Amino acid sequence: MAQRHHRALAEHGPAYLLDLPMVGEGTTVEPDFRLDVASAFGRAAPLIVEIGSGGGDCVVHAALEHPDRNFLAIEVWVPGVAQTIAKCVHEGVDNVRLICADAAQALPTMLGPASVREVWTFFPDPWPKVKHHKRRLVQPEFADKVADLLEPEGNWRLATDWADYAWQIRDVVEGCSGLTNPYAGRLADPGDVDVDPQGDRGGFAPRFEGRVETRFERKGLRVDRIVRDVVGTKPPAS
Repeated sequence: MAQRHHRALAEHGPAYLLDLPMVGEGTTVEPDFRLDVASAFGRAAPLIVEIGSGGGDCVVHAALEHPDRNFLAIEVWVPGVAQTIAKCVHEGVDNVRLICADAAQALPTMLGPASVREVWTFFPDPWPKVKHHKRRLVQPEFADKVADLLEPEGNWRLATDWADYAWQIRDVVEGCSGLTNPYAGRLADPGDVDVDPQGDRGGFAPRFEGRVETRFERKGLRVDRIVRDVVGTKPPAS
């Protein structure tokens, strides 16, 4: 890491980076740990969780735009955590907290049911080789866990520039009993059927205006990849 990021961690880490009980030296949070969100932020406010926050571009921008909300960023890449802290300090935001942990393992046990207003998963690792698709984050079991965490009418917002992952994400969201796709059928493209048997049925959302363009997106756009957004919405309380 750059020295300025080492300094950010050393000087400002205690204010932003949550110290959680971990299993050994890895990224696994103790399975019986439950995060006291109000205590972590010093207040009660709608909670937005970003999984894989990278260098913090999106979460810091959102925290500036919405000071009335709490933003929890989960990222295993330590340089990204340090960059996010540096950006928080530079922008003067105090409504962001970070966790350096495996989100797939920690998120479902760390937070309570119906406690999250929105979950964001932008440009998750695509694991492009077919034999590695099982390692992708967005799977039916994980979708069930996200749906359980969301408040009624809360949203899971996702984006990817890998076409087959976009179709997988859409299918997982639409196959989850706890979520609905408010954009089902949108952007149906008959040409997609050439590479995906159900590609022509669409289901993609407009670009989320709160998602700032990051280096991951720019990298995909430079090689002419199409960025697709997907939204899964939890139904209203009955």
